[in-house]
Amino acid sequence: MSAFTGMLRPAEAALNRGIEGSSTARAALARVAGRTLVVEMLDTKLAITVTAVENRLLLAGETAATWDARIKGTFFSLLSMLVGHEGGERVGRVAIEGDAEIAREFRELLKLAVPDLEEELARQFGDVTAHQIGRASRTAFDWGRKAIATFGQNMSEFLQEENRTVVPKVELEEFASEVDRLREAVDRLDAR
Repeated sequence: MSAFTGMLRPAEAALNRGIEGSSTARAALARVAGRTLVVEMLDTKLAITVTAVENRLLLAGETAATWDARIKGTFFSLLSMLVGHEGGERVGRVAIEGDAEIAREFRELLKLAVPDLEEELARQFGDVTAHQIGRASRTAFDWGRKAIATFGQNMSEFLQEENRTVVPKVELEEFASEVDRLREAVDRLDAR
């Protein structure tokens, strides 16, 4: 067992407590029974293998030799995918290989099984400390998401306005309109 796998044991226990406490999560686990999902965090070079066996999930800190689905992305893009809402703002992109339906089923299972952070921390540190840690974590995650969005917007403005490497959307739309008008004029001329 790798050191990283050992560090995953508390997360595995928390996920399995979440599954035990929810009939919906148990039904989701049944849909992926015997299947394996590999999650690769490209920015950290870490991988987690999630295997559904019997009535629980097993987490391992390495890439399985065989898998049903594999998801690759940065830590924040993967976290955003897991906790994000359908159609909501996401941070970064993820790539899915293998059976996309199995990947989707695992995502739903993990969303159902993820325990309340503050509840898990309260088991270890008490209610007051858990609340403070939870609030700090939410603040940090929100700040990170906003910082990434702001960076993207600033980079877009720089490339369009300062550097002129990318054509601004308004100018591109105007050019497309002019091309359409020219095409219509040529068609009218050709018809005469």
